[in-house]
Amino acid sequence: MASTYPEWIFDGSPIDDPFGYGERAVTFLRRLKHPNSNAPKNGFQLYDWQERIIRRIYGPRHPDGRRIVETVFWMIPRGNRKTSLAAALALLHTIGPEKVPAGQVIFAASDREQAGLGFKEAANIVRMDKRLVAATRIYDAHNSAKKIVYKAEGVELQAISSDGAAQHGKTPAFVLVDEIHVWKGRDLWEALKSGMVKTSGTLMVIATTAGRGSENIGFEQYDYARRVASGEIVNPAYLPIIFEAANDNDWQDEALWHRVNPGLQHGFPNLNALRTAAKEAEHRPADRAAFRQFNLNIWQAHSRDPLFDMATYDAGEMPLDLAELEELPCFLGVDLSRSGDLTAVVAAWRHDDGRITVHPWFFVPGDDLKGRAERDGVPYEQWRDADLINVIDGPVIAPEEIEKHIRELCARFNVQEITFDPYDARMIMQHLHDDGLPAVEMRQGPLTMGPAIADLERIVNGRALRHGEHPILRHHFDSVVVSRGDSGLPRMHKGRKTDRIDGAVAAAMAVSRASMNDNRKSFLDMDPDELDRLMAEAA
Repeated sequence: MASTYPEWIFDGSPIDDPFGYGERAVTFLRRLKHPNSNAPKNGFQLYDWQERIIRRIYGPRHPDGRRIVETVFWMIPRGNRKTSLAAALALLHTIGPEKVPAGQVIFAASDREQAGLGFKEAANIVRMDKRLVAATRIYDAHNSAKKIVYKAEGVELQAISSDGAAQHGKTPAFVLVDEIHVWKGRDLWEALKSGMVKTSGTLMVIATTAGRGSENIGFEQYDYARRVASGEIVNPAYLPIIFEAANDNDWQDEALWHRVNPGLQHGFPNLNALRTAAKEAEHRPADRAAFRQFNLNIWQAHSRDPLFDMATYDAGEMPLDLAELEELPCFLGVDLSRSGDLTAVVAAWRHDDGRITVHPWFFVPGDDLKGRAERDGVPYEQWRDADLINVIDGPVIAPEEIEKHIRELCARFNVQEITFDPYDARMIMQHLHDDGLPAVEMRQGPLTMGPAIADLERIVNGRALRHGEHPILRHHFDSVVVSRGDSGLPRMHKGRKTDRIDGAVAAAMAVSRASMNDNRKSFLDMDPDELDRLMAEAA
């Protein structure tokens, strides 16, 4: 992929401004005042790189004067004064030359506190100028709606948060979407997007740092922005401004820090503080991941203590034709749901060259699917519509549904084993066994699942796993948090209560069985004395 770095900000190339609107915006911002400014009379400090961004947003126009840019995706590391510039842009549309009579200007964030940060910045800028104080009214009482009203033309700047349902009546002229990487649900996002199509000339600025995981709105926008920036997608109305390091860059290289933190040349963020943070992160993996995310803007895996190298996992993606796998030895791992949770069935096929191909089937209760999506932070409804997940009517998944599916798989594929945690699976296992189907136990304790997880880790990180890029399976792999006991064997955990790793657990069960060969027995085939000896050696 071509570079996504915004070289145009620094190369001095011309920026179209046929009507002078870019110059007008820059002039307005420079006339503002900021309480923390070091400039004479507290003048708002607009640095060269920031000025180029402003000119690029507001200068280029259609022949009829309409702004070409309608959406800005601006991803920049912490400490580069993103909030100050975003607040100034909001005021440009509230009291400045971009205002629309009776227009709505919105600060939108994941929660009230975060939304209040940008609002407070804008209010403090207004309070620095007596003329602006006289022309506006600021509503910022504790626990009340936060608004700035430009009295002469009825323009309102308002801070809002996650109650998306209450925002469907809005017709915003300008929306600042703050830190989209932490947004959980889609209601607020969809309400704002639908409101912006009601009128022409609207502008959305998404200002964020890098996030974690791929099943969220933030990653959707980040992925789209990268494709526009690289030239893969041509969309003049979408302006990507992405300051990020690459995964394989030397994260301790100070030249890299300067490249992705354009404010460093002006003293922000603090260089000595970055050096201290980097030094501490040398021997602390969690701190190193945080440094890469927040200071180098590298989008991270969902898990903070990952078991898998997700870049290596992604490299195993290839188009799958399940019909081509029907004659290969097939091993099923089944992770049954409890109390209305997800159920995962994962098949692993063993190839002659040692590679393993996996494919999952997921099941979820249909009751309150939208609420479940909000709680888990994943798009169950989209997955349902894309036939990626099976939605079962009711509040729980009936065991008969899973048993029926397993029988269908056994009828189609060369199934050698169907591996279950016997907890809650006795009835299904007995039914299958009675009909001659190869149901076997794999208890979820560390002495059994530990070696199975180690097998999966070895296969994934050894680039021997193939898959069809199933987004739910990837999300479950990405959500695994690992710990290792005294034996050194890995254990899978969820990083958060709402995370889902069922697909990864089922994959470990299936892949471990599929990876058996004549030279290396699976732990399920060892006698107890041999298993005890190996565990003692590992300890």
